[in-house]
Amino acid sequence: MYFELRHLRAIKAINDAGGLSRAADRMNITQSALSHQVKGLEDQAGVELFVRRTKPLRLSAAGMRFLKLAERVLPEVEALEEDFRNLRQGRSGRLHIAIECHACFEWLFPVLEQFRRAWPDVDVDIRPGLAFEALPALQREDVDVVVSSDPECLDGIDFSALFDYEPVFVASSHHPLAAKEFVVADDFRDETLITYPVDRSRLD
Repeated sequence: MYFELRHLRAIKAINDAGGLSRAADRMNITQSALSHQVKGLEDQAGVELFVRRTKPLRLSAAGMRFLKLAERVLPEVEALEEDFRNLRQGRSGRLHIAIECHACFEWLFPVLEQFRRAWPDVDVDIRPGLAFEALPALQREDVDVVVSSDPECLDGIDFSALFDYEPVFVASSHHPLAAKEFVVADDFRDETLITYPVDRSRLD
């Protein structure tokens, strides 16, 4: 047996409206076109879906079973159609963000809270970019956005500066470097560095 969504909608509309004429008006089609849909469906099924000897028109036992199917399926279809509309309009979906910047977490999460309030149907997936090559992943479209402190010139990728930040050295007042007004990278040559488990080339 073959039927389409229009058949489900037709049976439900007739039952809700209590007759062919009012149902046809609700569906913006002619009564004859609606009657033809029902007749074609009955011919395929080999059963009558309505008891036509009663007024108002009443569903048969077979029609009631078809109506139950319509009441289960049509809300799911309508929800799916709404999901697709939201996806097309950017109101739902999933946003994949890779973070390569150690200093990003403090300000990013408050921003994401604002984003979630504005776009509640968009799922946000955050991946630590230090654990994988984030920019190549962006080129492959495995992620949507990369937040990085180390921009590179790559084809097809645009960088936008968010802000400037200056790392600050904090040490005990007894540390040999504490007396210096400014420190540079070479000052840390003999110091022990504790950092994230990444390649030396990616240490910032």
